[in-house]
Parts: sequence; C-alpha cells; structure tokens
Amino acid sequence: MEQRPPEPSSSALPASLGRLRVRHRDVGDVCNGVVRFSPLKGAWFLGMAAAALVGGALTVSVGALALFLVSTAIVLLFGHSLGSHRKLVHDSFQCPRWLEYLLVYLGVQVGLAGPIGLLRQHELRDYAQRLPLCHDYLRHGRSFWIDAWWQLACNLELLRAPVLVLEARVADDRFYQFLERTWMAQQIPWALLFYSWGGWGFVFWGVCARVTAGVFGHWLIGYFAHNHGDMRHVVDDAAVQGRNIRWTSLLTMGECWHNNHHAFPGSARLGLHAGEWDPGWWVLRGFEHLGLAWNFRLPEHLPPRPELRALEKPTGRSCSWCPARAAGG
Repeated sequence: MEQRPPEPSSSALPASLGRLRVRHRDVGDVCNGVVRFSPLKGAWFLGMAAAALVGGALTVSVGALALFLVSTAIVLLFGHSLGSHRKLVHDSFQCPRWLEYLLVYLGVQVGLAGPIGLLRQHELRDYAQRLPLCHDYLRHGRSFWIDAWWQLACNLELLRAPVLVLEARVADDRFYQFLERTWMAQQIPWALLFYSWGGWGFVFWGVCARVTAGVFGHWLIGYFAHNHGDMRHVVDDAAVQGRNIRWTSLLTMGECWHNNHHAFPGSARLGLHAGEWDPGWWVLRGFEHLGLAWNFRLPEHLPPRPELRALEKPTGRSCSWCPARAAGG
C-alpha cells in the first residue's frame, strides 16, 4: 500500500484556499495518485499532430498558413485567454451572456477539453499548487520530456479525488453541458467549412495544426511558467511558484505573466507592470468602450493574502530554491 505523506494541518493552510472550488478536508489527496496513459487523450493529440505534420506538409500554401495564423490567434485570444481563463474560471469581468457563450465556445476550439472539464482541471491544479505538497503531475515537476508525455497523453488518477464544487451557474448551464459532451466534435463544422473553402489543405492547417499548436503550446508555456522565468512575488509555503515568461507575451495573449497570475489569480489584467504586454487586457478595455464588458477585478479589488510576499528585486532563478518541494511520482 502506498505510504501517504503527512497532511498539512488545516489550521496552517492559507485562508485564501477557502475561496476556491476545492474543499479543505482533502488537502492530502493531491499527493497520492498514479499517472496513466489515456488512450482517448493520447489519440486526440497525437492524431491531430500527425495529421498536421504529414497532411500540412503535403498541402502547404499561403492561404492555408494564413488561415492557421488567423484562426489560432482568434481562439487563443478570445477563446482561451478571455473565455476559458479570465471569464469562465476566474469570472474576473462581466459581459453579456451571449458574449460569454461566444468566448467560451471559442475556448473549446483550442482543443484542450470541454468548458466544465477545463474548469475542473484548472481548479484542482490551482488548489494543489498552493499547498505545501502536491503531485509532480499537478506542478510540472518532472523533466521536460516526462512532463510532455504526462500532460499531452496521460491523466493523473488520484487515489481519492478531492471534492470540487461548481456553481450552478456553470454546472447546470445547458449550453456548457452541450459543449462538454461534444467538445471534440465541435471541430467538425469548421473542418467541413474549411474543406468547402479550400480543400484538405485548409482542414489540415485550419483545424489539425491549430489544435496541435493550441494543446502543445498550452503545455509548453505551463511547463516553463512553473519552472523558469522571472518572479516579482512569492507565495510562501506553496508547492510551486508561477513564473513570468516575458518573451512570449504576444504569442500567449498575455497568459505568460504567470507569476503575476499566481499572485493575483482573480485579476482580469495579467500584465501588471511597465512593458508587460497583455493583448487580452487590451481587448477587454476595447470591450469596455463598446459597453460589452464591465466590473473588472484588478489586484486592488482582491482580498489580501498574508502568504503573498513581494520580492524587493525580481528574480529569474529556477524554482529549485523554493523550500517547499512536491511529492509524488
């Protein structure tokens, strides 16, 4: 039987954990589990990647490349950054319901998961990373290639999964339930449209290459944003610290400012300092001027966190110095 590490005392945990969708009584459960290959997850990514590499190489054209660049930028900016992350997960701004649905639908087009599944994955990982200990899978704590295999083709099966409670506004929403059941199939209408528009080249580049770039890029930024990069804040006693990956600000639509995000996870603005480009925030301000977004939550609006500490000088050292290291394998 697997030996359990000592569980952190509930009284010693930061009060901010109580504002997450995971409950305190399961604090030790994020350390104990097994990483197993997922046939569906592996086939989804590897199939898309193979089609993108082989089919894309055989059908490359200026039009197909342009479709890939434009469609990828749209789903990453409006879908992943604004719809899935800043709105659905953190509810960091308000907008009309129709716009929320559109943004979350575009987030599904990234190809990571359905909206409810993505929210559950995010909440578990966010909760685990704030604890003194968590499984290496949840903190990108293994080597580059092992972490790639784990995140792109495997799932973590915890021995006793923590309880995640989703608000009825999300869990009971029929549109979100529909997207959750059909998130893979949501690529089919676009594949048919692109085929009628430009043949198989547009399908390989507009769907397969776009999904491959979105899923692979999401993992790649996640790996570096938890292991390498600049830091302005430290969350004391957390299993892992977020990192800012400055040179990817435009590619990630502002999602690269992960140290900022670990410090102020509910903020609608991720690039908080001079020179920290944040295209997602620029679009939100544009929506504000059009009357389509309001009630932005910013760092000054968030509850204080005693465990959050600002560094006197930003640092770019790796996370190996952090006193709290993860458990699990």
